[in-house]
Amino acid sequence: MLPSRVDTVQFRGRSFYIKRDDLIDPCLSGNKYRKLYTLLKIPKQNYTKIISYGGGQSNAMYAIACLCHAKGWAFHYYTKTLPQVLKDGAVGNLELAIEKGMIVHEVEHVAFEEKVAQLQKINEKQTLVIRQGGADEVAKNGIYLLADEIAQWKKKNSINELSLVLPSGTGTTALYLREALGKDIKVYTSVLVGDEKYQYEQWKKLSDGPYPHIFALENKQKFAKPYDEYLDMYKELYKVTGIEFDLIYAPKTWIQMCENLKDDENVMYIHTGGVSGNTTMLERYAHKRKNRR
Repeated sequence: MLPSRVDTVQFRGRSFYIKRDDLIDPCLSGNKYRKLYTLLKIPKQNYTKIISYGGGQSNAMYAIACLCHAKGWAFHYYTKTLPQVLKDGAVGNLELAIEKGMIVHEVEHVAFEEKVAQLQKINEKQTLVIRQGGADEVAKNGIYLLADEIAQWKKKNSINELSLVLPSGTGTTALYLREALGKDIKVYTSVLVGDEKYQYEQWKKLSDGPYPHIFALENKQKFAKPYDEYLDMYKELYKVTGIEFDLIYAPKTWIQMCENLKDDENVMYIHTGGVSGNTTMLERYAHKRKNRR
């Protein structure tokens, strides 16, 4: 349901506003709903096939599968060769997406970039290719709608300045929010994939700026790897706020947000969804603990 509500929570001795985009839709939640908003609104006869690519447990993959299932479109998804454990029995977002009718195409690691380049050149009638993670111009309208909701909420609550915080995979949501919002709202993001240089390269493919502020990257950590401090933050957030956040993007962003933003700032965190992936991440943490014994 739009506009998504805003909750106020107390965490580590200060107040935070939480934009609950995770509650918009049980399948198409968070920033994936925003990115796919334009496609949700167009007539189903406009397309017959959607093609995308990325990781085998991608939140965007599952969201697109939900969209295609609702529209009656075929969904073809390209990913690098899956681990044997997933071939033996799909779990998590992969399982959920396959249940929605997604057709999986595995590509050898060394050939994946070449395959992506081929996919991006497809120009077939009634076929749409969506870039990895929804990093596409098609995402702009839905994210601009989010920006308008935030600006209206800020005005209604008589807040002069606001610091907006969200995690970045492709960085598309953060980029278009910065583009749509005024200077009285600062946009901060935590980069989870690659480094600052990589993130700016991705942004430049979509826009000439302005760009969001990136929290400093002190320690390079591998994407989606189970780190103890992330699990600790996940558990603390749930215990204190009663809200479940995703285990890949949210913990690092909350750590950096608490470390970098001043106590007297009005801070809004955008809950970008993705909790459907927590099942497989929690299994990885359990496996990690087992191996320590």
